[in-house]
Formats: sequence, C-alpha cells, structure tokens
Amino acid sequence: MPGTPVLDSVMHHEETGGGGTPFVFLHGNPGSSHLWRNVLPRTGGGRALAPDLIGMGRSGKPRIAYRFDDHARYLDAWCDALGLDRVVLVGHDWGGALAFDMAARRPDRVAGIAFLETFVRPLAPEDLSPQARRRSETIRTPGPGEEMVLEKDLFIRSAFTGGVLTPVADEDMAVYLAPFPTPESRRPVLAWARQVPVGGEPADLVARIESYGAWLARSTGVPKLLMTFEGSPTLLVDAAMAAWCADNIADLEITHCGPAGHHAPEDRPAEVAA
Repeated sequence: MPGTPVLDSVMHHEETGGGGTPFVFLHGNPGSSHLWRNVLPRTGGGRALAPDLIGMGRSGKPRIAYRFDDHARYLDAWCDALGLDRVVLVGHDWGGALAFDMAARRPDRVAGIAFLETFVRPLAPEDLSPQARRRSETIRTPGPGEEMVLEKDLFIRSAFTGGVLTPVADEDMAVYLAPFPTPESRRPVLAWARQVPVGGEPADLVARIESYGAWLARSTGVPKLLMTFEGSPTLLVDAAMAAWCADNIADLEITHCGPAGHHAPEDRPAEVAA
C-alpha cells in the first residue's frame, strides 16, 4: 500500500481483505508490519490493516522524541486519515499498549481488543527475568545504552533470533533490519526500549498505563481476547500475569496458543490468526 500522509510525516501499512469491521494489527519494538505477514492472509475475507508505527518499518522518521505519546498521536492521525472507526485492535508488545491506550481515550472508536505479549500493567523488577532486567538497566544507562542499540544492530537481531523459538529466515531478518541501517535511524528503537515500564519509571508512562488499566477493569461490553504462550524465558505474559489479567480485565477471554517466544506471531502465526 502507498504511504498515508500523517501529521508531518508518512505512515505505511499493509492491507488485506475487503469490507466489514476493520481489524488493525499493531506491532511492537523493534518490529514492523512484517510481523503480521503470515497472520493477515489467514484471517479470512474481512478488512485487515497492519501499519508500521512512526519511525519504524517503511513509515517516516520525523524529528520527534518517539515517546509513547508521540506514537499515540501519529496512530490517531493515521486512523483519522483512513476513516477507521469501530475497529478491532490486535496488539503485540507496545502495539498492545497503544491499543489499550486508544480504547481508554476513544472508547467510541474501538469495538474490541485482542492482545498478546504486551504491557497490561506497570512491571516490578521481579516481573522480568534476571537477563531481561540486566538488559533493561544497560539500555537505560547513558553510554552503554547507545552503544548497545545505536552503534550495533544486535538489539534488532536478537529480537528475531533469541526472542523466538525458531530464528527467522535470512530474508525476513533483512526486512526487519532494513529500516535501521545507521545509528541515527535506530533512535526510535532505543526510545521504545528505554520506556519499558519497570520500577515506576518512566513516571508519566506508568500513569498512562494505570489509566488504561482502570479502563480495562471497568469496560464491560467490550470483548477482549488474551493469547498466551509457553516454552520461552522471553515471554512477557506468563501464567501469573495471565491470572492477573483474568482477575483484573473485564469481559476477557483467554486462549492458549502453544509454544512461542516473545515475538509469538513469528512462531505461531496460524494460531494467532485463528
């Protein structure tokens, strides 16, 4: 699909199907709409759209801070530009958080939410594995964080080799790497990585997550689907987090989709589509 002018930039998206309720598939960090390439063709004949978040994939890279609020503003503007209304949002990683946030702010726009491996509440340090905790601390440290994410492409490579049960094919890795050929081009990736809500920081984002958490708890009448997985230390939503969701999210259905890593649509595209 051609790019859509959005605010001061352009957002790209992939689209399949025809009419009916639009299903909008939102990726996380450091992905793109490519994450959904094996999911969208399996979802049937309805309209399915998968945008590249601003600064990622084939979307533009305006000179912004790439904070959560920036992504939400551009996503809102993209929906407005395409006339999307009463959508079902399908969110992975930060895409799930953006879906929750949009629903809390614009309940008139959202007909339902499906989500996987995302931030349903702020995290305590013990919610992360020791390895993930060390990596988060390194990324947030000036100097080492820039070296890890900007100077090298190891953060992106590790997502699709270690964050999956089966490393992606070389041609798919090339697609994920293509938007980030230089240190400057990787700043959106670093910005996202530094915003993981652990230990009460960043405070403004934690407050926003708590706000959409309150909406999730009270939003009876809005169907929600949590997809869970097993078999990898990289998973963000483990059995304990899924149990928390069952106790704290209204109108929630939980479906187990089998073994996968954090980037589960790579490992289980058929199950996610189903």
